[in-house]
Amino acid sequence: MAENTKETIIVQISDIHVGEQHFVPSLLTRCIDEINELCPDMVIITGDLTANGFRMEYDTVKNYLSPIKCINILVQLGNHDSRNVGYLHFEDIFGSRYISFNNGKVSIVAADSSEPDLDNGQIGREHYDWIKNEFSKCDDNSFKIFAMHHHLVPVPNTGRERNMVNDAGDVLETVVDAGVDMVLCGHK
Repeated sequence: MAENTKETIIVQISDIHVGEQHFVPSLLTRCIDEINELCPDMVIITGDLTANGFRMEYDTVKNYLSPIKCINILVQLGNHDSRNVGYLHFEDIFGSRYISFNNGKVSIVAADSSEPDLDNGQIGREHYDWIKNEFSKCDDNSFKIFAMHHHLVPVPNTGRERNMVNDAGDVLETVVDAGVDMVLCGHK
């Protein structure tokens, strides 16, 4: 059997913040145009779609994202999205906050790290086995990606060490044990 050598193109965007005072619609529109020019195999959005989790903000961001020409779009929520019961609006519009994708070449598991009405977050012990189980379903040769909104490790030179998930050590152990190749985050 011939080996599939086509490269996989994955685009990640994060922290759109629709509804914020400094949100510039034309920048997001231009970003989506550039995404479409890339013809990606997967688009991953790692949270903070909205400013405050309001339903109107979710409806607006869904309209902005609808022109993305990609079959596989994985949307995760962030701390701003969980404000004001926004996590419920997220589920109504985008579906589950815990998702996995596997096409044989790439396996992605995404978990909600947000806490309602709080800026800090955690994955939660109750989700570690689910994460391991989802990654155990993928091929040994599959490139494994874990996606969440908050940081798993501190980001150098930002002074933002508090932006890590509260259970960072346990999550790190979980993804290392699962053989994860890459972690994608948003937040900062």
